[in-house]
Amino acid sequence: MARKIFVSYKYGDTNVESLSDSFFVSTKARDYVTELQQLLSDYNEIYKGENDNEDLSDFKDSTIESRLRNKIFDSSITIVVVSRGMKAWFDDEKDQWMPWEISYSLRELSKNGRRSKPNGVLMLVLPDEDGAYDYYIKEKSCPYCNCRTLKTDFLFGILRRNVFNSKSIEATDCDHHTGNPAYTGDHSYILSVKWSDFKKAPTTYLDRCAELRDKIDDFNISKSIHTDKG
Repeated sequence: MARKIFVSYKYGDTNVESLSDSFFVSTKARDYVTELQQLLSDYNEIYKGENDNEDLSDFKDSTIESRLRNKIFDSSITIVVVSRGMKAWFDDEKDQWMPWEISYSLRELSKNGRRSKPNGVLMLVLPDEDGAYDYYIKEKSCPYCNCRTLKTDFLFGILRRNVFNSKSIEATDCDHHTGNPAYTGDHSYILSVKWSDFKKAPTTYLDRCAELRDKIDDFNISKSIHTDKG
């Protein structure tokens, strides 16, 4: 059965690897979303998206809630397209669309007497202008266990708090880490996957996201954005 998938992204972010052979054509995050739409269609999934070209600062919370409830209500998975320039660092996160879309994806929503479960959420990480992902994902950061590091300080607060949020988080037995340990198992409600990996096997990652959705009670879920600063 086809899943309805809501996609959250920063429309105009150009801090992404070019998809064009022309020096004069600027690639935006939206261009990757266009490819994602086709990819989801090829695998019989249903795309639901949103633009980010409206200013939220003059909107009441109730207005934002109504708009997003209608968009997200009948979806089961939210893909958050992570790009290097997705955050407006000098704006409060409550004045940016993406944190709101993530927040409502993680809530139980009601509409016309019906209720929907929180969505499964997957971070789809785009390569930056140099084709690199290490602004967020650093592979083989430990030469002993070959674990990867997720640079969560880069993320919106609501994403950061839903990574490494398992109620029974388990560290690996590698003792070559200073500071934060490496974790194993289902350590995060929100998965992080590189674009280059996702496009090879989208169903694998979407199925995994759906499995975590069914186990949401095993995680400490954060739904608030109002204390986050840009």
